[in-house]
Amino acid sequence: MKTMHELRTTFPRAGRLEWIGLREARRAPVRPVPEAEVHPLVGLIGDHGKVAPPRLRALTGEPGEVVAPGAAQPIPGGPGRRQVTLLQAEHLPVIAALAGLEEVRPEALRRNLLIGGIPLLALKNARFRVGEVVLEGTGECHPCSRMEETLGEGGYNAVRGHGGLTARVISGGIIRVGDPVVFLEAGAAG
Repeated sequence: MKTMHELRTTFPRAGRLEWIGLREARRAPVRPVPEAEVHPLVGLIGDHGKVAPPRLRALTGEPGEVVAPGAAQPIPGGPGRRQVTLLQAEHLPVIAALAGLEEVRPEALRRNLLIGGIPLLALKNARFRVGEVVLEGTGECHPCSRMEETLGEGGYNAVRGHGGLTARVISGGIIRVGDPVVFLEAGAAG
């Protein structure tokens, strides 16, 4: 008989990245993209106007060298626990049914990544790979009041329990629709 740890780290197959969405600003529409660059300090480049941070200048150690104050602005969303938001593809029909709608598109739920084939909540407090990028599940992504605007009256409650997962970036790279999603290790997030 398997231990609880073994049960929590056993999956029948890899998942799949079904969709990627970026927002240029806070209330801007979500636009689907086929690929995105993911950076450990900011999350998805282009989401909420995020850009890769400027390169740091190293001190040479020469006598008389002056340390210039940093001009970099704080990075919204990074390096925090909500750099990337993920949604379970299999939950879209459930949310639609609960909201009394024929269909709900991933853009309506304002998440970054739509994942199918692997249970997202099993990736909470765990590290996992999406293509070449390593993420760490940090918590559940609860709905916001915008769901009432987007899905209609009761939209907030339709998404409760189906809002997905938040994650931080451990190692960056490029992700593409169709990339595999693979569990790496449990208990990594704190």
